[in-house]
Amino acid sequence: MEKLLDYIRESRAELKKVTWPTKQMLWYSTIIVIVVTAIAAAYLGLVDLILTGVFSKIIG
Repeated sequence: MEKLLDYIRESRAELKKVTWPTKQMLWYSTIIVIVVTAIAAAYLGLVDLILTGVFSKIIG
């Protein structure tokens, strides 16, 4: 039981050392993730569309 309490105390101490992002940084990071995900999805969708067309002409 003592080891568990030590672990919790040490974890809390380490969490106090963390530099947490501001709301603005968090917002900008979220927007960047959404934009990059949308670009990747559009790219993969376009590649899928092109390859589907190419293989459908080859196969049948």
